[in-house]
This record gives sequence, structure tokens and C-alpha cells, in this order.
Amino acid sequence: MSRDPFGTEALRESVLAAWRGSPTRFREDANAEEDLRLGGYRDRLLVELAQNASDAAGDTPGVLRLSLVDGELRAANTGSPLTASGVAALASLRASAKSTDTVGQFGVGFAAVLAVTDAPRVVSTSGGVLFSASRTRQAVPELASARGGDVPVLRLVWPTDEADLPAGFDTEVRLPLKVDGPSLLAEFAEQVPDLLLALPGLRRVEVGSDTWERTEDGGVVVLTGPAGSARWRVHRVGGELPSSLVQGVESRAHWTACWAWPMDEPLTGDVLHAPTPTDEKMSLPARLIATLPVEPSRRRVLVGAAASYVLDRAALAYPDLVTALPAVDRTALVPLPGFPLSEVDGLLRDGVLAALRKASWLPLASGDWAAPASAKVLDAPSEDLVELLEDVVPGLLDAELTLPEHAKALAALEVPRMSVSEVVAALAGVGGDPEWWRQVYQALTPLADVDSAAREEMGSLPVPLADGRLVSSPRGVLLLSSDFSVELSGMRVVHPAAAHPLLLRLGATEAGPAELLDSDAVREAVHRSLDDPAMDGPDLVRTVLSLVARAGGRPWLGELALPDAAGEWRRADELALPDSALLSVLEADAPIGVLDSALAAEWPRSVLTDVGVLDGFTVVEDDAPTEPDHDLADEGYWWDAAEEPPSHVRGIRDLDLVARDKWPDALRLMAADPVTWRAVTEPDGYTGWWLARYATFDGVPLGSWRLPDAAGLDGLYDVVPDVDLPPHVLAAAGVRTSLTVLDEDDVTDLLGRLGDPERKLSDALVLRVHAALAEVADAVSVEPPDRVRVLTGEAAPADDVVVLDLPWLLGVLPGNQVLAAEGAAEVLAELLALPLASEEVSGEVVGEGDEVVWSDLGAVRLACDLLGVELPISPVIVHDELVVAFEGEQHEVSWWVADDVPHAADSPEGLARALAWATGRWADRHTFAALITDPTPTVLLG
Repeated sequence: MSRDPFGTEALRESVLAAWRGSPTRFREDANAEEDLRLGGYRDRLLVELAQNASDAAGDTPGVLRLSLVDGELRAANTGSPLTASGVAALASLRASAKSTDTVGQFGVGFAAVLAVTDAPRVVSTSGGVLFSASRTRQAVPELASARGGDVPVLRLVWPTDEADLPAGFDTEVRLPLKVDGPSLLAEFAEQVPDLLLALPGLRRVEVGSDTWERTEDGGVVVLTGPAGSARWRVHRVGGELPSSLVQGVESRAHWTACWAWPMDEPLTGDVLHAPTPTDEKMSLPARLIATLPVEPSRRRVLVGAAASYVLDRAALAYPDLVTALPAVDRTALVPLPGFPLSEVDGLLRDGVLAALRKASWLPLASGDWAAPASAKVLDAPSEDLVELLEDVVPGLLDAELTLPEHAKALAALEVPRMSVSEVVAALAGVGGDPEWWRQVYQALTPLADVDSAAREEMGSLPVPLADGRLVSSPRGVLLLSSDFSVELSGMRVVHPAAAHPLLLRLGATEAGPAELLDSDAVREAVHRSLDDPAMDGPDLVRTVLSLVARAGGRPWLGELALPDAAGEWRRADELALPDSALLSVLEADAPIGVLDSALAAEWPRSVLTDVGVLDGFTVVEDDAPTEPDHDLADEGYWWDAAEEPPSHVRGIRDLDLVARDKWPDALRLMAADPVTWRAVTEPDGYTGWWLARYATFDGVPLGSWRLPDAAGLDGLYDVVPDVDLPPHVLAAAGVRTSLTVLDEDDVTDLLGRLGDPERKLSDALVLRVHAALAEVADAVSVEPPDRVRVLTGEAAPADDVVVLDLPWLLGVLPGNQVLAAEGAAEVLAELLALPLASEEVSGEVVGEGDEVVWSDLGAVRLACDLLGVELPISPVIVHDELVVAFEGEQHEVSWWVADDVPHAADSPEGLARALAWATGRWADRHTFAALITDPTPTVLLG
């Protein structure tokens, strides 16, 4: 008979008495065990065996050996041996021997063995017990039969005398298998690493011939097995569970929580361990192993106040796990956005994220640590930029965290990303030496290279200037392109130490000498240079002349204040070089000073003239003039004289300052300089116009003289005096070479010359002048002359003169009363305010002639035939003597027209004029007369 150290007989009798007294109790126990076998614990055999071994180990981590012996699975462990209370727990479906200091040694979880056996045995140094389905059926045959032989296995316990424990082990669970043993061991081998991590009470697990070891040092657990080693960073917390929260079949007053993070590869497909695996799926980067209230199946957490308490404390401890990692690895432990995989997962994710946001664990650029709630990260991977901004932006995270691999984690922590525009805003008003700013521009350059929006946002970057100011944008600042210095207050020149190509892409202007010279600051300084020249003048002169030496002059530089020979400050364009030939041709009181000789000696002649100092005559040019505002003498009159405003202005300045007796020398200067000569000879240009009207020889305007070889103007203009100038210079300056009428001034001048009785003019010249006047008469408005040139060649009073508009009227008018002009009668009458002859003369034909058809006149017919002219259809009245009565006198004329009917004296001259008028061939009247006299080809061709 077996010894019974654990009092199993009393336990059996108690259960049997309960069953016999109440068959219902038997069925309840059978059903409960069946539930545990078929549902809750069917796949948790190794978990429960390992948990029991861990619980038994106590303070010294133990060893679990799993092996197959004679068809049995044997699980041997070290640690505390089997006790009577433990046996009682094994034989009870509703109780557990776990105390506040253990976590499940032989509790309800032992039912997991029923998945592989119906006759489990436990052998220990303190004794052994066994369970058996067959012996239970024998003990209660009627009850067993009522359930078809299905009985609760773990309710009736018997003693066993087995004592052959493996050496070094204290307890062994022996399970005669109903399943394939090798396959079961293979399944166990896959589960061992997770169990070793979850159960610190075990240091080694052996499965068949394979062994897994667990070591821990400095918070790092190393699991070593047949496949190699795996490292886990762990952090544990624990404490007393408030008594008000104790609940559940496995609740206890002491709680623990361990966070474990795989250091070698990411955690995937994980579940909550309580402390062994549950079915609660988890998405956190680290594994939680905690003493949580669980359902009897040990698959699910009993969500409630106790579970929430432990989960909250675990979440609060999560940042401590994070801070144990190197700074660059910490974001790997941040739960990324996504749907929770279970209710517990959702609770933990929220709690962990909340704890992480408040704890100071993120590395700052400054080397300190910050909580995500007070941090910000640069939205661009730039180590240099972060380093530069560490003292500018509070809470700026280390440059490592700007890399893409950290972005999702920081987003989950709600760390704001600092855009380029925010960086620019943070830099507004920041000091810093220019070299620091150059480094900032260098750090921003890669962003500007790839992101046009970023470049736009950089348009408000501050820029340090050479004069110590800090401006709010690169736009409009000047970036020196060469190594010369500029000292000018107000000039927006980038400090040389801050100069960087990025500024050019953001709106700065590459400033060579030309750009500096054209800058607003220089122009404004030049414009105000006369305000206080004693204070700023020398420096400004030196700066501007240095720039001009490199970039050339500008028209507006004439405003630059320069010292004159008397030490006074004057505009540059009001000064002449000390040795300038221009000084010799100017009026004595001309407002042109002499430049200080020392300054003239210091700078090249070309530099001084480029700022407007006079060395000769100055030419003003404007390619897009809008009004006569070029400081040219009488320019407004020139504009008014033109039919259309000029599209280009090129004129010589200060012509009105030339002494009246110095014009030959002045013209010589102009002709010697290609620039001024071009202005003189420009067609319809200002300079030629002004010289012809206002420059003088012997007090007479140049336009009132003619060249000696302009004989066609003899009498109208006098020959120019000998001034030792070539004809082409004189002609360009306005001395007449031919008859030209350009404007009202020319018309007025010619009318005065025609009406001058002292001038002896040829009849042909008078006719040409009147013809020229007729061409421009409609475009001018002048005062009518007092005297006009008439057919007799004299200059007659205008009151007695008419303009001949009908040629036959000349027969009754004296020559000294008829303007010497041919054609354009109405235009000339309007210009000269003279009446037309037809308005003053109304003569009548005396006597009757013979009405003749033109074709009846043989000579007329032959003449028209030779000229190819059709004979008029209307007749002609032929008179032996044609007499016309006018103002009480009778005049014998050669032809006349009365009531549109031509009258002609019976003479070649009379008939020819009447025929020319009737055929509209007035210009051929003399030809008609010759052919009527002798209608032969010889006359026509000769």
C-alpha cells in the first residue's frame, strides 16, 4: 500500500461524498473540467508547466527540463517540492494554491495537461500523486455510466510511490501521452524563448536535447538557444495592488509589470503576457509582461479597475524603458498610428503615448532633454541647420530626429514640425555675427535646391549688411561680386562675411561696381550731396569716383557735389576741368566753375568727365523722352516746332553759355569731338536746330548765312564770313546750302527777306520761295508781312497786292499789284492775308466775236493731234481784237473767260491760252502757241 503524505484519501472521500450526495455536483465538475480541457487550456500546456516551474523556483531562477520517457512527457523542475496545499489545489477546479508571493504553482491552469493525457502524475521529493480517468470511473461507475464514461479527471487524487526523479530536480510532472510526443516537443521548442523572457523565475529550459539559457545584466536579457542569441531591453516596475481593486480568480495584492523591447529585430504579431501569453493582440513596439487579472481560460484580461490600475502604471513606466535606449533609437519604441488590435492594446497605446508626451526623453540640439509636448523638430534633414538654430529655437530636437525614419514616431507624439517659413520667422530680429548668417544660408541651400515653395518662404530671411544693419529680406540687397570695399551709409550691401550664393536666388542682386553705382543708396547720396558736403563730401566723392572708374558714368551723376577752385562745393556738371578748352569759349559770367586742381590731378580725366565734369561740350541723350526736360537751352521750342514729339533726344548742353564772338572756336571744338559732332549732324536733331537759330557770326544767326557756293540763294541770304571753318562744318551748324523751309521761324524769316526792298532777288528765286512757302503754309501760323514781292521784282506794300488765281485776269492788272507766284493761290493768299484776284476783278468783254467750234480751226486741230490732246467739245468765241472793260478802262487782252466760255483774240497766243485752259493743259500753253503758229513735227520736236 502506497504511503499518503498529502492526505489524498481524505480529499477523495470528500469529493465522492459530495458527488454521491448530489449527482448534480458531479455533472458540474465534469462540465467545468471539460470546458477547461476543450476550450480554455487546450494549447497552453507548456505555458502552464513553465509557469508552475517558475513559481516553484522562488528567489533563485530555476530549470525546466522537458523530455520523452517511455511514451510519457516528463517536465522536471527545480525549486520547492510538492505540498499538501498544492495537492489540494490540483484536485480542485475552483481553487488555487497561489499565494501573494507566487503566480500559479499547480493552480487551475494544471487542467492544461488534460489536452494530452487522462492520467497525469506529479512526482516530487516530498511525495507523489496521480490522477486517472479509469480509476475515477471505477470509483463512481453509476455516475460515469450516466455520462457515457466521461468523468472529471482532476477531482480524485491518489498517492504514488514513484521517487525516481532526475538528478538535480525537485519535482517532475509525468504525462502518459495521447498525442505524438516528438511533435509536441517541437511545438514546445518554438515557445521556449517567449516563456523564458516572460518568466524571470527560470534561467534554463531544456527540450529534448536542446537547451535555452536566460541571463540578465544591466536591464538587458539575453536568451541563448540552438539558433543563437536574442537580446531584450527590459524595465520592471511593481507594487501593492490596492485592496479595493483585488478581484478575479487569480487576483493578488502584489502586481508587477515588465516592458521588454527586442534589440535585434522589431516585434511583430505580439500578444499581452499576463505573465504568460494571452490572446490579447498587441501593436506596441515593446512587449508587456504583467500580473493582470485574467479570465479562467487565461486567454483574456478581465478588464476592470484592477486591470486598468496595472495598465496605467505600466504605461507610466514606459518612458523609463525608452530612456534606457541610446537617443537615436528611442523613437523606435513610439507606438505608430493605427487601429488598436484589442481593447487592452487601445488602452495601453493611449496611456503610453500620453506618458511619452509628458516625459523628458527626446534629445535636444542643445544637448538637453525635452518632452514631446514642449519640443519641435525641423522639417528638413539638416544637421548643420539644427546646430545653428539650437540657441534660437527653444525645444528644437537633435538633428538626428529630422531624418525620415523618425517622422512617424514624432507625428504620433504630436511634435510640431518646424517648416522653412517658421524657421525664417524665428530668425527675424535675431542677432548673430555675419559668418553665422552665412552658415545659415549654406545650411538652407539644399532645401532651396529641391523645393520651390521653400525658396519662396526664404524670401523673408534676414540679411546682415556691411554697415551693421540687419534687413528683413534678401530682395534688393547687393552682393559684392569683387573684392573692393564700399563705405556709404544706407547702402544695402551684404556683409562680406555673410555673402552666399543663396541670397542671389532669393532676390539679392550680384553687385559689381555697376550695380552698386546704380543702387538707390548711391543715387540718393548723390542727389543729397550738396546738403552737407563738408560732412560727407570727401568720402562720398572717393566712393563714387571709385565706382565710376570701374563701371563708367551715369547721366544723374552730374548732381555729385565736387569742390571747385575756390573751395566751394558745386554740382559736377557745373564744373570744368582746369585745362578744359571749353572754358575759352564760354561767356565770362557763365555759371560754369573750375574743378579743384588737386582733385583733378588725383583722378583720371575720363572718370571726372563720366560724373559730368566738363572737358568739352556735354551731350545729353534720352532714348525714351516724354517731355522737354533735359536741361537743353530752348528745348521746348524745338519740341513745338516738330510735327510729332521726338522719339530720341541727343543734344549738346550749355550752348547758350557760349560767348557770341567765340562761335567759330566752339564749332571747332564740336567738330573735333566725335560725340558732339554726332549730335550736331543728327538729322532733325536739337543741336543743329539750335545752332542755326541762336549761334551767330558777327551777331547774325548761322541760319541767316549761306555758303559761297550756294549761288541759288544769291540775294536772299548773305555769304557767310570767313571764319576758317570747312564748309561741311558750317553746313551742319545751319549755314544755308539750299532753300529749305522747316518751321514757322523759317517762314517768318523768308517773308521778311522777300519784303526787304534792299534785297535784289531774281524772279526765279522769288517763284521758288513762294512755292516753298505754299508747301508749308497749312502747317504754320505767322504774322502777315507788310511788304511782298510782286511781278515787277520790287517789294510792294501788301495792301495793294492780290494773288493771281485766274490767269486771264493778269491781262487787266498791273504787275506791281500781283504777287510773284505761280500756283497755290488760295494757300498763299491765306498765308499772306492777301485777296485773290478773282475777288477784286470783274471785267466785261466788249463787243461780240464769232463762236467757233475748235475742230473748225485747222491749226488748232493739227496742234492737238500732234500733242495727242482731244479737242474740246465746247466752242470758243474768237475776236479780231479782244477788249475787256475794267474799272472804267478798256484793256486789250489775248484771252478771257466769261461765264465759263473762253474768248480769244485771233492770234496764236490768244487761241493757245484759251485752248490750254479748255483742255486742262495750262502748263502746255506755250507749246500750243508754237504749234498753232507752225503745226509741224519740226516745231514739236525741235
